[in-house]
Parts: sequence; C-alpha cells; structure tokens
Amino acid sequence: MTAIITPVRPAARTGAKLPLPSRNALTAGALLLALLAVGLWSLSGVGLSWQQIARGVDYAGSFLARAVPFVWPSIPEILWLSALTLAIVFCGTAMAAIISIPVAYLAARNTTPTRLGGALGRFLGVATRAAPDAIMAMIFAMVIGQGALAGVLALGIHSVGMISKLTADAIEQVPDGPRLALRAAGATKSQEFWGAVWPQVLPAFIAIVLHRADINLRVSVILGFVGVAGLGQQLSIAMQTLNYREALPFAIIIFVLCVAFEIVSALIRRFLLGAPVARRTLAHRFVRALPGAEAGAGQNAGPSGQSATKGRSLGRAAGAGRVPWTADRLKSSALVWGTATLIGVSIALAATQESSFANFWKNLGIAAARLWPPALPPEKWEATAVALTETVQIAFAATLLALVGSMILGVFSARNVAPNPAVRGASRFALVVIRGLPELLLALFFIILTGLGPGAAVLALAIGGVGLLGKLFADSIEEVDRGPEGALKAVGATRTQVFTAATFPQATPALVGHTLYLLDTNIRSATVLGIVGGGGIGYMLSSAARINQHELLALLLCVLVIVFAVEGLASWLRRLIA
Repeated sequence: MTAIITPVRPAARTGAKLPLPSRNALTAGALLLALLAVGLWSLSGVGLSWQQIARGVDYAGSFLARAVPFVWPSIPEILWLSALTLAIVFCGTAMAAIISIPVAYLAARNTTPTRLGGALGRFLGVATRAAPDAIMAMIFAMVIGQGALAGVLALGIHSVGMISKLTADAIEQVPDGPRLALRAAGATKSQEFWGAVWPQVLPAFIAIVLHRADINLRVSVILGFVGVAGLGQQLSIAMQTLNYREALPFAIIIFVLCVAFEIVSALIRRFLLGAPVARRTLAHRFVRALPGAEAGAGQNAGPSGQSATKGRSLGRAAGAGRVPWTADRLKSSALVWGTATLIGVSIALAATQESSFANFWKNLGIAAARLWPPALPPEKWEATAVALTETVQIAFAATLLALVGSMILGVFSARNVAPNPAVRGASRFALVVIRGLPELLLALFFIILTGLGPGAAVLALAIGGVGLLGKLFADSIEEVDRGPEGALKAVGATRTQVFTAATFPQATPALVGHTLYLLDTNIRSATVLGIVGGGGIGYMLSSAARINQHELLALLLCVLVIVFAVEGLASWLRRLIA
C-alpha cells in the first residue's frame, strides 16, 4: 500500500505569521537607537570638522620641520627608562592579578558564598575601574611621594576592576560537572574552587592579565604626566618645555615598546591557550600548591574513617596527577619561573625610586584632611556640569567613530570572512600597529595639530578604539557557529549573503557587548586625556589636585556617578540581548 504524502505548503500561503519580537528585543532595540542618537549628537557637539582636520594636516609639515633633527637619548638611558617603565607595569599588573582572584570569586554567581558577597565583589570591581588611574596616582603621590610606587599602586588598584570582572565572567561560564563531582566526594568550597573551577579558568585568566599588562604599558605614559617615573615622565618634561626634538624620540621609543610587548604577549597567549599540556601543567602547579588538594579532604571523612582514600580521590579529581615532562611542559615551567624572576627584578627596580611607606600614616592623615569633606563652590556647579557633559560627548563620539572603523578592519581580520590570507594579514597587522599607539601620544599629536579641546581627544580615542574594538570584533566573528555559513554556501549564496544572513547575526550580541565595553572605557579615558588639554572634566581634576583637594574629591565623585550610570546601562543592555 502506497503511503500518501501530503505536501507541506509554505507558511506564507497558509497565512501563518512570523513570531513577533520579544519585549526584551524591543527594549534593547530602543536603547541601541537611543545610544546611536546620543553618539550622533555628541559627534556634532564636540566641534570637530573636516576643515579643522584639513588645517591640522597642513600644519603637520611645518611642525615636523621644527621637530627634526631628533635629539635621541643615549642607549643606557633608553634601556634604563624602558626597564623602569616595564617594572612599574609588571608590579602593578601582578598586584592587580593577585587581588582580582578573591574579588572575582565573590563576584561570580556560581562561586559567591552569599548574595551580599556577590554584591560586594561586583561593587569592588566597578569602583576600582571607575576611578581614573592618573587621579589615583596624584592621590598616592600625596601620601608616599612621587615615584614608581605611586604608579604601581594606581595601576594595580585600577586594573583590579577589569581583571576581576572578566575573570568572574569566565568563572560563570565553566561547566559545573567537575565542581559537582568534587562536592559529591566531600570537598570543601575552597577545594571545589581551586580543584575544579580554577584549572578551567586559568588559561583565560592568564590571557586577561597579559591583555591588562598591555593596556597598563600604554597607561604608564599618562602617569608620567603626573610625576610617575619612566619614559612617560621624560616625554612630559620635553612636552612641557616645547622641546619637540627630544619629545618625539621618546614617543617613538614608547610606540616601539608597546608594539613589541603586544607581539610578545600575543605569542604567549597563543601558546598557553593552544597547548593542552601547557594548560594542564599550569593547573597542576596551582593545585599542588594548595594544602588541601590531595590530603586536605581527610577532615571530611565519614564515620567509616576513609579520610586518606577520599583525600587521594579529591587530589586525582582536581587534576593533581603526574604530568609527563614533554616539550610543552618544559616551556610552561620555564614561563612560570621566568615570570616569577621577572616580577622579582621589577620589584627591585621599582624600589630604587623615591616613593616609600616611611611616613605613610602621617602623610595619609594629611592627605585625608585635604580631601575630606568633598566640597565644590556653587559658582563652579555650572562649569562642572558643562565639563561632565563634554566628557560624555567625547566618549560617545569616539566610540561611534571607532565602531565604524572597527567594522571594516575587524571584518577583514576574521579568518572566515576575509577574502584571502593577504587581506587578513594586512588587517591584523594594522590592528597591532594601532593598538601600539598610546591614546596620550595620539592626543598630544592632535592637540599640536588642531589645538586644545575635545576634538583632539575624540580623534585620539577613536583611533585607539579601532585597535581594541577591531580585534574583539575579529575574534567574535571567527568564533561563530560555522554550520549556518556552510549551509548557505552549499546552496550557492555569495560571500556577502553568507555574512549578512549567517555570520553577522550570530556575532551581533558579542559586537554590541564589545562596543559597550569600549564606551565604558572611553568615559574614563576621556577624563584622563582632559589632563593634557583634551577637554572635559580632566582639566578641572588636574587643577584641583594641585590647588584644592576638597574640590578634587567632589569632582571625582561626579565622575564616579557618570561611570556607574554607564556601567549599569551597559549591564542592563547586555542582559537584554543575551
């Protein structure tokens, strides 16, 4: 008997309707349109025009004529200043990495012991990254004096916000299987975290720390303008005396150092994230260092007295078994010991500077009396509101321009979208070069060409944002599910059709999240660039730090309110599109 097959008619012919967007989707769309409108309004409000840029290009030739021939520092001076700058960066980043682990443990939803602990962890993360590092360096300089230590503390505390947040996100994404297995074996919460969660998070944590160290190297240039020793301080001295023949060589040295550090850190990340044995070795070292990894579970023994057996089971479950000495293990071990040696040398170099804790408590009392209570005269309220609005406009305008440039370079840097390897390689190289340019150097360059004001800060942050956002875009596009792309290619879709119908829709949530992250970063960067003449609240903060610290704290609290508001909006929008 032949089966009768009824043909399935298309939905359009049966009158079926497409599903309506959810309330979250509509809310997210409305918020994104509102943010786009704010970006366009900000771009028109910062006073940046093509005529201004054209005049700056014409002026560039005469400026370079006055800056050459360059006056280069001696080789020993270059090596010493570079080593001192890297020492401050390494010490600050290492300090932040250590502090970020407990903060991330509290902030992550699947490891926080209580709801109050989770709120505390998230608050610490937002608060530490909200305060501009340059302003913190000024405050620390009041307490311990100008020098390397003030820079280390400023970089370390500010970096906790980024490292702890990204690490908490990584902790929330790990599978629960290993953790539940240890819990079933009677492990404590500490053993669950160090034995099951942390080994899975460790590769991502290392990548995050390396990325933050790369950012801190560029930030160290800004700290030089507030008295922190290193290459940035020498650049600041040359710029303040209008000695461009000495300033540009220092700018070139900083650029080369940043690009070299970016390349080295990328190679380290590729090795650690691509070699399974290296990951196992690093996790193995962490677990073996914990006192309760192998035998500590004995305290959880039941009435049958099987403590030793349970301890050994937990040790094996936690990954504390023997790892063979392969080439990858040798490399990872050399990397661990090399990192420890590097940090030790960095501490020794940073300790040669003038900052110390000798009169810490005395100076702390003096600084606290200068800062508290916060006070802002009524006649400065209007100027403060205008400056805060200008800072927000700089951040939004720069993010919008960076978004346009990142969509171009980021798309052509993705392996699954670039037309050929040559285009992808050239785009990736361009992103590396752009990321090597510190925003402060770009801001100083545009201030020289276009004059003081927010326009220079917008151009600097926009170019710097392309380097960061373009790389994040490329990575997100490469990580999409290739199934829909292959299905469209199989039916003869063009490259453009595959991208618009399969690749881009899958990557959109990540792209929106990365853009919001850049906006959050640009709020703080716009504040800092104001110190060197980039407009906004930064100039008022810098003046208050030198004259009236009561106003400094009041202005800093205003900046924190703006940062918390943007952070909250970004978090809400990310939840809507998740």
